[in-house]
Amino acid sequence: MPVLLIAIILGIVEGVTEFLPVSSTGHLILATKLLGFDAEKWAAFNVIIQLGAILAIVVLYWRTFWAVIEGLIRGNAMSWRFVRNVLIAFLPSAILGFILIKNIEALLGNAYVVAVAFVVGGIAILVIEKLAKRSDVVGIAELPVSTAVGIGIAQCLAMIPGVSRSGATIMGALSLGVERRTAAEFSFFLAIPTMAGATTLEFVKHRHELLAGASGVGLGAVAVGFVVSFVVALVVVRAFVHYISRHGFAPFAWYRIAAGLVALAWLVMRH
Repeated sequence: MPVLLIAIILGIVEGVTEFLPVSSTGHLILATKLLGFDAEKWAAFNVIIQLGAILAIVVLYWRTFWAVIEGLIRGNAMSWRFVRNVLIAFLPSAILGFILIKNIEALLGNAYVVAVAFVVGGIAILVIEKLAKRSDVVGIAELPVSTAVGIGIAQCLAMIPGVSRSGATIMGALSLGVERRTAAEFSFFLAIPTMAGATTLEFVKHRHELLAGASGVGLGAVAVGFVVSFVVALVVVRAFVHYISRHGFAPFAWYRIAAGLVALAWLVMRH
């Protein structure tokens, strides 16, 4: 299969799944297995194109970012609390990720782990949706520090491929009494430092191979995947926020369970 076609497929998968509670990394790993790609060859590509999806958040919420920047300059307390909460929630995964980076990388090629995590994560979403207390706390700046810390700890679960970073943070927020839309948007904003850090590490680590186009995956393929993931994420995020505000997360949970069971059956049949 041509390299650019693979880049487009993976870009679409990334753009659709990055901000849904279904695990973009898990889908990219399963896509690699399903279509017979060389997982190691595309590992850096899969991480770096996530920046395309992250850029979609910057574009969609540019007014929020601009207001926060202006507020920081003026010394506005709400803006400082907004930044504080995002940074505090980012720290647990940054620290744990640095410590466990080799263990995390060892799991990234394991499709069985992804399939099981899909099923377990889907069940967890159904349980949390049913049991989580409803809250009137709206707005990221309104969250107490303890809640931001709790969401950050929940995000660490996403180091297991297939768990879903957005799913872990959103469900963590719901468990701590944050309402749906705020939980989803906090997950979006938290993705920016989290994925920017992960992408920077991957680019530094694989810069020579990418610049040289080693194994056929060069900067051209990365650029295509980046643009595709950006455009697709623009559409998906807007629709996702509109949907979950009215209907909740249960459909995503059932999708995870079904996809995980199908993936497990397929993996077992292959061997």
